[in-house]
Amino acid sequence: MTRPVRSGFRNAGAPREGRPPQARARPAAVLAFVAAAGGVVLLPGCMAPQMAMLQSGLDSLRTVVDTLTVRDEVAYRVLLDTRRQVAEQRDVLMSTRATAGSTTQQISEQMERLETRLEETLRRFNDVAQRAAPPPAVSAPDPAQLYDQATSDLTQGRYGLALQGFREFLRRFPDAELSDNAQYGIGECFFAQTKFDSAATEYAKVDERWPQGDRVPAALYKLALSQENMGQADAARKTLQALAKRFPQSGEAQLARERLGSTRRR
Repeated sequence: MTRPVRSGFRNAGAPREGRPPQARARPAAVLAFVAAAGGVVLLPGCMAPQMAMLQSGLDSLRTVVDTLTVRDEVAYRVLLDTRRQVAEQRDVLMSTRATAGSTTQQISEQMERLETRLEETLRRFNDVAQRAAPPPAVSAPDPAQLYDQATSDLTQGRYGLALQGFREFLRRFPDAELSDNAQYGIGECFFAQTKFDSAATEYAKVDERWPQGDRVPAALYKLALSQENMGQADAARKTLQALAKRFPQSGEAQLARERLGSTRRR
């Protein structure tokens, strides 16, 4: 006998027997909740790219802030270190200046003390040397050499040196054989410089101090010329007459006579 085949599926629309209506409504409520949940899940999925960009921007801003903070801290530390170094250098400079000033003063004081000791040592040394060593012998200059040098200066126009040399000769050797020549040389120095008043004075001294000297005729003749140059014609004529009378054989007497003759003819 054939049994009727039972279907494994019941009619979904037909209510089960013995099941309350609330049980039959639960599947619909579950479906509604799943749909709502699915909508909620779908909403964050649409905003994800924007949230990621915002998060990335916030992360970048945070990085920049952190970087600036680090830089500010480094700059602040550098500033503090620079201030510290400046303060240290200032202290060193002030200390150096104070030390240098003190050192300079100390050196000056030491130099003064050393100079005082040196002067005292030199003074003592000189005193000892003067007591121990005999005075050096001063060698007298050669009269002829001194006279020749003065004559050479006169010939070459060095009248100042010649005058000094002749006077030095007379100071050292007033009674030497060449003393009258030296006195005459003094007169020549002034005459060559047209200082006729001084020349006349010096020429006259030759006759006064060495009346028998061989330079007297020349001194009298140059005395007369000096007097003429000073406008003392009468004094010059008397001097020439005295020369011709006292030393008639001298060459200067011949010159005196010629000059007197030319004066008369005028």
